[in-house]
Amino acid sequence: METINLIESFSEFKEVKNIDRATLMSIIVDVFKSMLLKKYGSDDNFDIIVNPDRGDLEIYHNRTIVDDEFAEDSFDFDPAKHISLTDAHKIEADFELGEEITTPVKLDDFGRRAVLAVRQNLVSKVLELEKDSLYKKYKEKVGEIMIGEVYQIWKKELLILDDEGNELMLPKTEQIPSDFFKKGDTIKAVVQRVEMKNNTPIIVLSRTSAIFLERLFELEVPEVFDGLITIKKIVREPGERAKVAVESYDDRIDPVGACVGMKGSRIHGIVRELRNENIDVINFTSNPGLFITRALSPAKITSVKIDEETKHAEVFLKPDQVSLAIGKGGHNIKLAGKLTGYEIDVYRDSDIDSEDVDLEEFADEIEGWILDSLKNIGCDTAKSVLELSNEELVKRTDLEEETVNEVKQILQSEFE
Repeated sequence: METINLIESFSEFKEVKNIDRATLMSIIVDVFKSMLLKKYGSDDNFDIIVNPDRGDLEIYHNRTIVDDEFAEDSFDFDPAKHISLTDAHKIEADFELGEEITTPVKLDDFGRRAVLAVRQNLVSKVLELEKDSLYKKYKEKVGEIMIGEVYQIWKKELLILDDEGNELMLPKTEQIPSDFFKKGDTIKAVVQRVEMKNNTPIIVLSRTSAIFLERLFELEVPEVFDGLITIKKIVREPGERAKVAVESYDDRIDPVGACVGMKGSRIHGIVRELRNENIDVINFTSNPGLFITRALSPAKITSVKIDEETKHAEVFLKPDQVSLAIGKGGHNIKLAGKLTGYEIDVYRDSDIDSEDVDLEEFADEIEGWILDSLKNIGCDTAKSVLELSNEELVKRTDLEEETVNEVKQILQSEFE
């Protein structure tokens, strides 16, 4: 029998992305049903069989055989449902009244114009579904890292192809200033947003987003991926500096140490991906004074005065620490302000006892949580701790008296 040949159409669709086989077959059947409805007024008496492997489609017309008089004179005669006995005998001589007859529908029955219209409709519907499927697929991937290949380089953006050949856009504004890519380079970025323009999905990537840095930490630090370490906040000046506040609910895990890795092994991969962006990983705390002190790392802070109402902080430092607190181009103090939510002003503390020593200097001898306990009560230097009695330190910090004694011995030895 003759079949409606769709080899050309199927060859166009055989590599259709994001559409499963069953859906594609359903579209083809629906398109031909609409053609049958237009010609016969109903598609109830037709069977449509799609053969994607052979590239063809078969349509069969099922009708009941009626006598010639009914076919000629009755208003109830419907050519979509009935066939006269005379016409049935032309197909096969031994057909009888009331039998069901199934005949193939030939391509010529529809006419050339109708077939062309169907083919165009088919192409249109498949492309429309593919675009819709691509939009939904990437809408669910917003915030995820994608790896693709640079396919085209333009002045204001890059065209990236994913592993399925879908087109993704990386605007210049979402690239790190020192980014440089050539055609064929592999690129890593986060899906920032997906939008429809002229019925076409536009997938926009970003390498400057804070979410990109968060996902990189998830890739490099298993504890972050598993949720043992929580990233509380990230602020960035892309390509220059970033500050990441982390917290662990498990006392056995040092969140900063886990994120940095042995000899910086974990953080180095992230730094390289971000074009040598300096990354400060900071222990999060709900104590604003301590959080500001940590946020201004690597500068060592003498004291902090906070106005909670205006969200303003005055930070006092030794003269040689001021430039470290401000940072190159003001990036350090700007990011510290964004991270903590306070407007920070830096002052030189010239009245400071030059013989005093910052508690951070004893980090190798005294455990971090003990130093944090002392800082939480406003003791930032060795002498500020030594000036308090053991009884007062135990009461205010909840440290054991034995611990307080050991700490004082270590601090006192610095001045002997």
